[in-house]
Amino acid sequence: MASKAPKVQKSTKRKDTESSANFDALKSKKPKLASSNSDKKHHTKPKSVGDNGNGVNLSAKERRIEAKEEAEARKKRRRPHYTLEQELASLWEKMRRRDISKADRSKLLSEALQKMKGKIPEIACSPLLSRVLQTCVKYCSQAEKEAVFNELQPHFVKFAFNKYAVFLLKKMLDGASKQQRAACISSLRGHVASLLRHMVGSIVAEHAYYIGTAAQKQELLGELYSTELQLFKDLNSTNEKRVVDIIAKLGLKKDAVIRHMTAVIQPIIEKGIVDHSITHKLLIEYLTIADKTSAAYMMQHLTGKLLLRMVHTRDGSRLAMLRLKHGSAKERKMIIKAMKSTDEMIKENKSHVKNMAFDQFGSMVLTCIFTIVDDTKLVTKIIVRDLEPILKDLVVEKHGRKPLLQLLHPNSSRYLSHDDLASFDLSVPSLCVMDESETSSQTKDSDVKESGEEAEDEQEDTVTERTDVEENVTVGGSKKDPLLRRQELLVKSGLAERLIDVCVENAEEFLKSNVGKEVMYEVARGGADGILLPSLSEKLRVLHEAIASVAAKPKSQEPEKKSEHILEDFHSSRTIRRLVLDCPAFASILFNNALSGKCRMWAQGHCSKILSAFLETEDVQVREMAKEEVQVLVNEGVVKIPDPKKPE
Repeated sequence: MASKAPKVQKSTKRKDTESSANFDALKSKKPKLASSNSDKKHHTKPKSVGDNGNGVNLSAKERRIEAKEEAEARKKRRRPHYTLEQELASLWEKMRRRDISKADRSKLLSEALQKMKGKIPEIACSPLLSRVLQTCVKYCSQAEKEAVFNELQPHFVKFAFNKYAVFLLKKMLDGASKQQRAACISSLRGHVASLLRHMVGSIVAEHAYYIGTAAQKQELLGELYSTELQLFKDLNSTNEKRVVDIIAKLGLKKDAVIRHMTAVIQPIIEKGIVDHSITHKLLIEYLTIADKTSAAYMMQHLTGKLLLRMVHTRDGSRLAMLRLKHGSAKERKMIIKAMKSTDEMIKENKSHVKNMAFDQFGSMVLTCIFTIVDDTKLVTKIIVRDLEPILKDLVVEKHGRKPLLQLLHPNSSRYLSHDDLASFDLSVPSLCVMDESETSSQTKDSDVKESGEEAEDEQEDTVTERTDVEENVTVGGSKKDPLLRRQELLVKSGLAERLIDVCVENAEEFLKSNVGKEVMYEVARGGADGILLPSLSEKLRVLHEAIASVAAKPKSQEPEKKSEHILEDFHSSRTIRRLVLDCPAFASILFNNALSGKCRMWAQGHCSKILSAFLETEDVQVREMAKEEVQVLVNEGVVKIPDPKKPE
């Protein structure tokens, strides 16, 4: 037995040597060509052109027909309602035409709904049939609409997550009765949070929130605040709207509410589904009760790109403003840099700044940036340069003029609404004031520590924390003098010079505009605090002369002419009157170039108020200049001086 073992081992070694040699030989061989004899043995002859497999040659037309029939057969096997789709598609092409009569459309709608009866829940998710249903819901009678609603309502939540059925649900909500709409919104109960985390479902939740009543909106928001409001419907019927008041009235635990809201908000922010007003409202309410750590964590996740998608709503713009107020200088720079237009947007003549400027709420974010951001060079480079090419459109746009007026006359109640001014005073409570215990502990630690490397490092960390807190205590968070900031953004940037040129070119149009006259007035008088006067006095004189030249045009004798003279127009006459009272330089140029020797001709209508302003102004030189002509008209009773005690 012992003598046989070595022999077996030796034979195994020999076999291994032979196999390796064979492997090397195979590697050295060249690959065979495709036309080798071995391939020819297994090569099958292709079918001749037109052969259908049975040895029968077909023409090209017959082959196309056969292929089409096979495709139709596959579609029928794969799609159970394929035949119904073909029939409804034919009807849909007819019923959605614009030149069809109401009677013919009604017949086609009835026929289509009859074919879909009982199958609507099955076909509502189809790309084609969902569009057919949308047309039917849009044009059908109330009875037919109720029949469709009754079939879809039990499956409302299921369809809310489908990318095709979502448009049908929006159409249903728009055309539903009060009872039907209430039933749809109630069916979302318990699913609002999951809908907001879904790209498609969030569209349905937002639409329901948008068209719902105040009570329905509160019902949708309530379950996002706490588990109790989600489980018990009666608790959600409270009249309080703010989450702080709801916690106080119902005696809810604040920590539990914060945890619940954090669990709802965090996945929404992480997925970037932040375009909806219901989400913005939820975030605003969260920041009113969140502790310092939770609020700071949430604010850090609201980056510049997300904020640009949120500024189109009231609460979204306020979130952006809060982010700017409580952010550090570095964070503010990142937000502003996100507004920079890409190369593709520049080619298409688009701009983030332009879109924000013409938006009702986005314009307030730009106004806030002009008010609190200290880095005026960056603001000029990204924002001001994008506004300069569209200054004319901004001046005559209701919301676009707000950033310009904020630079010319900051925080004026004449130009900004009460709600706009209130948004400047908003702040996150937990980020404004640090807890006293935290302050005392930090102070105590810094006093106890002595010399040594570890003590110095820890002391530097404490100083850093204090610095961050001090920045948060000042809500505006800006250190630069407001007047200096305005001068850098308005005068040194060249924006004011360009704005004056635009006003000169469009003097008559701006003065007659109900919106543009405000910007025209502020520019012509040199802005609040005379910010434009020192360096741009010559440019302003050119503007004054441009207005006076328009006013010096002869009075039209054609009563049917639609365009009124600048001195007779309602808006322009009142703006010119204000300029006469507040800007003596303009008053002198206007009287000498347009009114001198012609006061009696203009002493009627709206222009009489302009003439009376020459005697009301506080400037002595202007009064003496016009007194000789205007006082005669006052004595004759042609021009009346208003009583200063009575409102105009």
